[in-house]
Amino acid sequence: MKKFYLFYILIFITLFTSCSSLKYKNIDFRSEMRSFVISLAEYARTEDENKNENFIVIPQNGQAVLWDYENDDVMSPVYSEYIDAINGTGREDTFYGGSGDYSATLESDSELFQSWCDIYKDRGVAVLSIDYCTLSDAETSFNLNDEKGYVSFCALDRNLTEIPSLDIHNENSENCTSLSDCKNFLYILNLSSYSSKEEFIQAVLETNYDAIIMDAYFNDGTLFTASQIENLKTKANGGTRLVISYMSIGEAEDYRWYWDSIKKKSWVLEENADWEGNYKVEYWTSDWQSVIYGSSSSYLAKILSCGFDGVYLDIIDAYEYFEDLVY
Repeated sequence: MKKFYLFYILIFITLFTSCSSLKYKNIDFRSEMRSFVISLAEYARTEDENKNENFIVIPQNGQAVLWDYENDDVMSPVYSEYIDAINGTGREDTFYGGSGDYSATLESDSELFQSWCDIYKDRGVAVLSIDYCTLSDAETSFNLNDEKGYVSFCALDRNLTEIPSLDIHNENSENCTSLSDCKNFLYILNLSSYSSKEEFIQAVLETNYDAIIMDAYFNDGTLFTASQIENLKTKANGGTRLVISYMSIGEAEDYRWYWDSIKKKSWVLEENADWEGNYKVEYWTSDWQSVIYGSSSSYLAKILSCGFDGVYLDIIDAYEYFEDLVY
């Protein structure tokens, strides 16, 4: 009986895989993600009513989107249009965190991540490197990133809930008005340890980070105001800094304002097994992209209206999920 049961499971898996392959066989997943990011950047800089021609765009992870699937081994040719559209690339687990939270990333994985990031750095794109490590490994992480010419952040908490209890690396009083000026940054997304926006703002105002990457929304689901974001743009020592909003474009999040209107759409797929409340989406569909940018009610328009200096785009590597289904 067990043999028959296993047999039918195998048939189901085979049929499911075949159907997925047929459904997506004519889609170039990397090209679609590149186009998504490029169009989003163009909208922010030229089309929205709150447009900012210097708006910063930083995709996180998914560095291999820069070339085609067939060229993974040689990592070329690269698509210059994508390079031209972005200002930075974010890389998690560069030296720490890739082999489990707070432990050193496998050397082979670290070398691969560095080889990807160097392609961007060599073309003038800033590399923002996030290591998840212990306090005792922070100095090593900073030094390794310095040697590579990456701007780094050591997260002592994988959930990014806190301002780390360590000295700011490369702290300075200079004005930071572009990503090329940035010598350090704070990455903080989950603000559950703060009782109010005002408490969080005050904590950040007491720091000298050159850039802040944060969520545009507080834990209660309300947007930060333009005046609050403007307030955050001054360091404790008087220098100016960048304030950049996180935004996931490769998955939908069930705690966002848009969720009820999209949760039953056919292009919203399974939940991410590693991140509760995050759902795979067919990110190339016009319906999903219209949630992200293109109108005054879109996610990006809300971020622009708050006066953020840029966006930090997550789940760029969503193309990997679909490539695994097809290839």
